[in-house]
Amino acid sequence: MQYISDAVRQFLGVTPSDVARDHGLLLKHVVPEDAPQLRRSALVSVRRMVPWQCEYRVNTPEGDVRWHMTSAVPHKEPDGTVLSHGFTMDITDRKRAEQEIERLAFYDALTGLPNRRLLLDRLQRSIAAGQRTKAQGALLFIDLDNFKDLNDTLGHDMGDQLLSQVAARLVGSVREADTVSRFGGDEFVVMLENLSADLHEAASQAEIVADKLLASLNEPFALDGGQHYSTPSIGITLYGEQRLTVDELLKRADLAMYQAKAAGRNTQRFFDPDMQAAVNARSNLEADLRQGLARGELMVHYQPVVDHDGKLVGAEALARWRHPQRGMISPADFIPLAEQTGLILPLGQTVLHTACSQLAAWAQNPATAHLTLSVNVSARQFRQAGFVAQVLGTLKDCQADPHRLKLELTESLLLGDIEDTIERMEQLKKEGVGFALDDFGTGYSSLSYLKRLPLDQVKIDQSFVRDVLSDPNDAAIVRTILALAKSLDLEVVAEGVETAGQLGFLRLHGCEGFQGYLFGRPVPLEEMDAFLYPHQ
Repeated sequence: MQYISDAVRQFLGVTPSDVARDHGLLLKHVVPEDAPQLRRSALVSVRRMVPWQCEYRVNTPEGDVRWHMTSAVPHKEPDGTVLSHGFTMDITDRKRAEQEIERLAFYDALTGLPNRRLLLDRLQRSIAAGQRTKAQGALLFIDLDNFKDLNDTLGHDMGDQLLSQVAARLVGSVREADTVSRFGGDEFVVMLENLSADLHEAASQAEIVADKLLASLNEPFALDGGQHYSTPSIGITLYGEQRLTVDELLKRADLAMYQAKAAGRNTQRFFDPDMQAAVNARSNLEADLRQGLARGELMVHYQPVVDHDGKLVGAEALARWRHPQRGMISPADFIPLAEQTGLILPLGQTVLHTACSQLAAWAQNPATAHLTLSVNVSARQFRQAGFVAQVLGTLKDCQADPHRLKLELTESLLLGDIEDTIERMEQLKKEGVGFALDDFGTGYSSLSYLKRLPLDQVKIDQSFVRDVLSDPNDAAIVRTILALAKSLDLEVVAEGVETAGQLGFLRLHGCEGFQGYLFGRPVPLEEMDAFLYPHQ
C-alpha cells in the first residue's frame, strides 16, 4: 500500500503504519459473514479494471458493529501491478435510518409482526412458488372475540397489552418459516407454507395448527396484575393448485372466520364446505375413537400365517373397531387417525396386552404352544420413552413366552435415529422377542441399515404379491426380495396371498411363509379357536 489515511486509527483502532506492513489487518475487523462478499467484489474490480463499491460491517475497538462503505477505482501501473485509489465512509447512521424506514413500512409498530403490506408481498410470492412446487399453503384469518368490549371497559392500554401477548403466542405456536402478521386492529393472519401436496393431508396439517393456536389463546392473559380471557375465531383456506389472487384468498379466509363466529366463536372453520365436512367427520371420528377405547369397543382379530406346506405356524394380531352405531370401521380410517392424535399409544398397548394374553393361553395347549403372534408397532409407539420396559412388563404380567412374540416394524422407523432403533431392538431381542420388517419394499430401506438391524423376518407387501403373475416388475421385485432375504438369513412371509397361482409362484422362488385370504381372513378369537381346534 502506498498511502493509508490516519482515519483507520479512528475507524478500526489500527495505525496506518501497521496497515501498510500488513493490509490483512483491515479484513480481520470485517464481520466474518461479510468478508467473502468483500473479497469477491474487490477481486472482480481488480480483474476487470472496473470501479469498486462495497458495503460491509466491521467490529470496532469499542466492541460495536458499524457499517462501512468503501469506494475505489483500480489503476494499472507501468510494471503491471494494480493499485486502487479510493476512500471508506462510515454509513452506520444511514443504514440504521434505512432499517427504521423498512421497519415502519413493513412491520407493525405495536407487535413487531409483519404488517398487511409485507404479508401481501409474501403471500404473492408463496402463491407463485406453490404453482411451481405443487405444495399446498394455508391462510388462517384470526379475529379476537369480543375485543371491543375489553377496549371499552379496561382501556386501550390494556387492549394493546393483550394484542402484544397474542402476537407472541401466535409466533410461538407455528414454525419459524411460517408468517404471523397483524392485519389490523384485533385481526391477525397466519400463512403456512410447504404443506403436503395432498389436499386432505394439507387440510389436516392446517387444522392441527389452528387447534394449537386455539389452545394457546385460550390460556389466560396476565393484564395489569389480573387475569383476562380472550378467545379467537379462525377462518382457514388452502391455496396451491387453483390460480387465486391474494385478494380472493384473503376474502375466503375472512368468510371462513365469520363462519367460525356464527358457529359460536372460539373455533375454526374451513372456507371449503366439503373440506369442512371432512374435518367435522374426522373430529367426530376422533371423539368416537377416544370413547371407543375407553368403552372397550376396540378388539383384536387374528389372521393365520402358514408355512411352505400350509401348516399353521402363527398369526398376526390386528386391531379392529366395532362402532355401536356405524358397525365395523375400516382400519384404513381409524389407524392413521390414531397415529395423528396419539391414540395409537393406548391402542397399541391394548393390542400388545391382548396378544400376550393369547400367547399365554396358547402355551397351555400342546396343539398351539408352538404358535407365534405378530403385533404391529408404529414409529410413534416405538420411539416413546419406556417402550422396551413396557413390552417386557406386558410379557411378564401376562406370563407369555417372549420367544413367541414378534413385533412388526415399518420402514418409516429407518428414517429416524437408526442407532436408537438398533439399541431398542437389541434390548428386546436379548429377552427373546423377534422382529419383522412389515410392508417391505414400499418404503426407504437402505441395505446398509437392513443388514445392521437385528431382524428375524421381512414381510413382502401385498401390493407386489397382488400382480406377481401379471406384472413383470412386481415379479422381479418379489424375486429380488426373496434372494436378498436369503442372503441375509431372514425368514420371509408374503402378505396378501389370495390365489393358488400366487402361492405357486412364491413357493417356486423360495418363499416359506404366507398370509392372506387364501388361508384365512382376520377373524375374532372364537373363529380362530374353531380353526385351531376343529374337533373340540
